[in-house]
Amino acid sequence: MTDNWAGLEKRYEEVVALLCEPAVLADPERTLKLTKESKRLEPIVAALRDIRTADERLRQAKELLDDADMRALAQQESAEAEALLTDAKARLTELTKPRDPRDERGVIVEIRAGTGGEESALFAADLYRMYAMYAESKGFTIEPLFTNETELGGFKEISFMVNGDGAWSRFRFESGVHRVQRVPETESGGRIHTSAATVAILTEADDVEVEIRSEDLKIDTYRSSGAGGQHINKTESAIRITHLPTGTVVECQDERSQHKNKDKAMRVLRSRLLERQQAAQADAIAADRSAQVGSGDRSERIRTYNFPQGRVTDHRIGLTLYQLPAVLNGGLDPFVDALLTADKTNEFKG
Repeated sequence: MTDNWAGLEKRYEEVVALLCEPAVLADPERTLKLTKESKRLEPIVAALRDIRTADERLRQAKELLDDADMRALAQQESAEAEALLTDAKARLTELTKPRDPRDERGVIVEIRAGTGGEESALFAADLYRMYAMYAESKGFTIEPLFTNETELGGFKEISFMVNGDGAWSRFRFESGVHRVQRVPETESGGRIHTSAATVAILTEADDVEVEIRSEDLKIDTYRSSGAGGQHINKTESAIRITHLPTGTVVECQDERSQHKNKDKAMRVLRSRLLERQQAAQADAIAADRSAQVGSGDRSERIRTYNFPQGRVTDHRIGLTLYQLPAVLNGGLDPFVDALLTADKTNEFKG
């Protein structure tokens, strides 16, 4: 291996050792930073060690090729070592490709009920549960931002933050209209209804990326309320922020502290304004569109969940899986992996 690879492996061992020191563990911020570095380096170091092992097996096998009694075994061992070496090098190449810088940030997921009334709100709740379970399966954490719940347990609107290294890559293609086809519990005639919910995926914006002037903001406070108008608390802790130049409105009521709600609302506002900037840039440069799976527009129907047939279809890549229960329980990897592959090869349907 080159000195660079050896240095990287040495750094990984240093990080692992640091994470065992009490002084480091007593510092949550440093522990989090080192843990992220460890998770990033671990698969790279594993690939490097596999390359070293395969190289050694290949060397030993070649030494035995001159021995007539061992030649057949040596040829088999050589072929296996070559295969392992090829696989490890391919993994190393993939792992060391330039990363999307957005993968180091939090992701804001916004789900809104669309056409279909209460059934749409219940479907929005299903989507929230699906994303929460998917995030958990990937080791990400969920942070609620805003909820507007209906009396039957659905959501007119819900937004939450997904934190974890790589969250952007795993969630980025979920923006758009999600359609559901099923018989609602309130349907006595057994008719299949079609309803929809809209999902938006935003990257958390840094302060320096979006300039927000205090004079451009209108901030209102009100009492937090739950389903049916019941008050969560008696103080005006809920926050509504209106960005006057764009008309963007953000609400947050999930915290009992007005200060915390304002902080969360500002985080969402920055992300929405960043999205507007990025969308304007993408519209101005049409070539940027060719690097996306579909347009990513919220009005585009991207996926259908058909309950009677137990299938889920992603319309952008034409992938249908008859695994509806598994998908709704967070089994999104088949779609996410296929979308990532399609994005890399530009083989997608816009």
